[in-house]
Amino acid sequence: MSVESAGPGPGPGPGSEPGPLCSEHGQALRWFCCSERRPVCAACAGLGGRCRGHRIRRAEERAEELRNKIVDQCERLQLQSATITKYVADILPGKNQRAVSTASAARELVIQRLGLVRSLCESEEQRLLEQVHGEEERAHQSILTQRVHWAEALQKLDTIRTSLVDMLTHLDDLQLIQKEQEIFERTEEAEGILDPKESEKLNFNEKCTRSPLLTQLWATAVLGSLSGTEDVRINERTVSPFLQLSDDQRTLTFNAKKSKTCADGPERFDHWPNALATTSFQAGLHAWTVNVENSCAYKVGVALGQLPRKGSGSDSRLGYNAFSWVFSRYDQEFRFSHDGQHEPLALLRCPAQLGVLLDLQAQELLFYEAGSGTVLHTHHASFPGPLFPVFAVADQTISIVR
Repeated sequence: MSVESAGPGPGPGPGSEPGPLCSEHGQALRWFCCSERRPVCAACAGLGGRCRGHRIRRAEERAEELRNKIVDQCERLQLQSATITKYVADILPGKNQRAVSTASAARELVIQRLGLVRSLCESEEQRLLEQVHGEEERAHQSILTQRVHWAEALQKLDTIRTSLVDMLTHLDDLQLIQKEQEIFERTEEAEGILDPKESEKLNFNEKCTRSPLLTQLWATAVLGSLSGTEDVRINERTVSPFLQLSDDQRTLTFNAKKSKTCADGPERFDHWPNALATTSFQAGLHAWTVNVENSCAYKVGVALGQLPRKGSGSDSRLGYNAFSWVFSRYDQEFRFSHDGQHEPLALLRCPAQLGVLLDLQAQELLFYEAGSGTVLHTHHASFPGPLFPVFAVADQTISIVR
């Protein structure tokens, strides 16, 4: 576009300052060369001028475009500042409070368990408490670091915004155009400040309280202090037609042929050889033992009441969905399964009696060899509801020990 095609047009508005003149032609710099990105006069943009054939715009149009960009950027900076302010005011205090409360709960758990075996593991107690304290300090320090970081970011954003607003308010068209590079740099600097994102570094890591020594000693002490195991019985209405339930509701026997006399119902598993207990647990400490010495294919664990019962899919297969947590044996292979994730377990011998210890306060599920008290596997999870003891057998029989 040439200056002639743009037309002479009006000059600067009434009362405006004449501004600098072209050093080559002595005329007012009322045009902007988009190719050379600088203000020029009408002669520069004319047929004989140095900008002949270049795309030419009115200087006030270019200035107005820059003003719009500044306004847009200021709005974005304001929104970004609001987001960071909300993060600092609402999220970080909550993170700090949750870290402190979680650390407190972890500390209480450590003290409670070590209280049962104080004479044996005072040094372990001290070590774990130091780890909890160190983790709490780390989380707290991370939060403080975040506070400082975002305070600096807010200050920088405010400085950039103030500078841009000052340009917008006090510079004339030509001065604004001459500041284009600085405007670009300021904008680029602001875009380099990213919005806050969730980080595990701001959370208390509960794994710092986990200790194989503590788990084994605690399980032994708890099992020794319990007056007895739970009186767990199997709900006949849930028993698969491939299983036979004993009269005392404690023994399940596998049958490869599907029973034709077993009445179907909404609670019954119709494909997988599963069964649920009659009662569920939603608080406290619970233990039960299953005799598994006669079976080479079984599953023992816990499940939510909403575990699907129908079909051959993974939804109703123990350990293959989010509703069940089970210890399983297939020939000489042992594993723990949940939600389709299978963790192989290296056992020195096949347990004759498999114990289950469920601590709902600590949200921990523990499997142990009942004869020796040896812990076979522990699993920590946030169980979303009441849990039923669950069983499956595909070889011989398993029985709940009274």
